[in-house]
Amino acid sequence: MTASYGRDLDLNLLRVFAVVADAQSVTEAASRLYLTQPAVSAALRRLQTAVGARLFVRRGRGIALTSRGERLRATIHPHLQTLVDAALSPPRFELATTERTIRLGLSDTAEVWLLPPLLRALEAAPGMRIVALPVTFRTIAAALLGGAVDAAVTVADELPSSVRRQPVLSGGFVCLYDPRRLPLKRLTHDVYFAQDHVVVSYNGDLRGIVEDALGKQRRVRCSVPSFANLGAIIEGSRLVATVPAMVARQIRALRPKLATKPLPFMLAGAQTELLWSAASDDDEPCRYVRTQILEIAKQAAK
Repeated sequence: MTASYGRDLDLNLLRVFAVVADAQSVTEAASRLYLTQPAVSAALRRLQTAVGARLFVRRGRGIALTSRGERLRATIHPHLQTLVDAALSPPRFELATTERTIRLGLSDTAEVWLLPPLLRALEAAPGMRIVALPVTFRTIAAALLGGAVDAAVTVADELPSSVRRQPVLSGGFVCLYDPRRLPLKRLTHDVYFAQDHVVVSYNGDLRGIVEDALGKQRRVRCSVPSFANLGAIIEGSRLVATVPAMVARQIRALRPKLATKPLPFMLAGAQTELLWSAASDDDEPCRYVRTQILEIAKQAAK
């Protein structure tokens, strides 16, 4: 490709040549191309100079192709049509036959409520594959702009204008615990802070959302990097965990012996959004997956 660009040849000249060859008339070709006759004649002269050979000869009031012109016409004609088709005809997206791989950046909470129903929804596209990658509000911008993911479902701060964003879920937090080991009749402020806690910390420390929001340290017995295994940690223990209400519902669906209580203080949950690059707005497979994500989020919020 680099070598082709290095040649002194304007590829638009080939389009002019093809129309003139079909019309066998500079005047008629100028009309079809919406150009003036002198402009078409000048284009032909430039092309013949670049090729280094005559491509047309006069024949009566019209023109005829030379043998070099005939060879050029036969060579470029199918390629020009292919280029026009590629430019003007969008690729067809067939759900049943696509083999597209979609890379999704997911927060650990989104992986819990989104990934299982999404895979079920995509059974209609048996050749489509999903690669789930962990992202956080700190890493999502680089992942989207660098092309590491096609879309993401997570919490995000400020993002460049080239990133599209659509809210999918919002909600508060609840306290998750095992009532068989920890019979919490009433969860007051003092009772909450008297318990041993499991926190989710993306920094690998003993701080979580409560410490950041209230400025008060809990009695943290365990810090984990995600919500994925909280259910297993809480079940059978005297520990409590503060989790998004959506995640709590998913955990309790698998571990029905666990219970939740409202928090004894206000703790607003951050909004989870569907994020994607504006460059993939018209990417049909990506758009289809985004549509499925929005529908799943709508059902999950009910």
